[in-house]
Amino acid sequence: MLAYIGPEAPLESLLLTPSNSLVNQALDPEHYPDLQLAGWGFGAWSEHLLKPEDPFIYRRPTAAFYDDNATRMIPSLQASTVLGHVRAASYDSKVVMVDENCHPFSFDETPWIIAQNGDLPNWMLLQKELLRHCEDRYLKQMRGTTDTEFLYVLLLSLLAGDSDKDVQRAIEEMVGLISQAMEDLDLPALTKMKMALVSPNRIIGVNVGLGHQGETNPAGDWKKLRESGPGTDDFALSMLLEPMYMLMGRHVPGDDASYDFEACDETEASAAIFASEALTEDEDGWSHVEFGEIVFLEKTGDHVSRTVTRLSV
Repeated sequence: MLAYIGPEAPLESLLLTPSNSLVNQALDPEHYPDLQLAGWGFGAWSEHLLKPEDPFIYRRPTAAFYDDNATRMIPSLQASTVLGHVRAASYDSKVVMVDENCHPFSFDETPWIIAQNGDLPNWMLLQKELLRHCEDRYLKQMRGTTDTEFLYVLLLSLLAGDSDKDVQRAIEEMVGLISQAMEDLDLPALTKMKMALVSPNRIIGVNVGLGHQGETNPAGDWKKLRESGPGTDDFALSMLLEPMYMLMGRHVPGDDASYDFEACDETEASAAIFASEALTEDEDGWSHVEFGEIVFLEKTGDHVSRTVTRLSV
């Protein structure tokens, strides 16, 4: 997952050319054990679009590195707000491979689009308790069969407004409702909800989830847990507890087709990136959004501000 706000910048400098670009992460992720083959997509706002107030949404149910449109379309686009995602669903017959199940999701009657690295097990059964909190105007816009789209419905339904405080309150309420539904239905399960909520010139990045017993306060050293190896409970917990990545910086176009951003002091930042992995081979200049935190990034004029707080769940 990758979200960007800043000056108008070529999409390829975010999605294609960095050494650990979003498209490359689908083939060779640093922190995920499997190829990400179940689709990909992005949403972008640009003053150069015919409808600059609306996001340009592209989604395709094929591996990002096999999508021939990527190298044909992306170099022709630039944007000031971007949300991209590669889908890491299990590649088996149970996974529905259609556009409607690829992120990001975008509904009418809201400025927000969403993408998530996560999993809400038994979400269709949990709907027994959660549907009563969902508004019909969002439910009727569901087109796919993913947990993320349902979480989008639930979160939008809980929003009392679009302020940072409103969004944080809704996130906290959503996590609490899911935990309670798991307890009521006796369906505890590790739940990862690392998500980006994006609107023009704003990113709200969330790193939250529930432990194996549905607890809201799982703990552990994610690096040590990772040593257990794929397929173990400890490895799954490490995937939940690992940080997200953030860069405060500026767009500095170069002569070659390389990474066009550099980190700088927050007081001088004109761009920000929130991502599941650093886009460069080294992590110099990148900071962490730790598990249990929410970050608010907003561009006002030529400056991007950052606020990071702990979630009360």
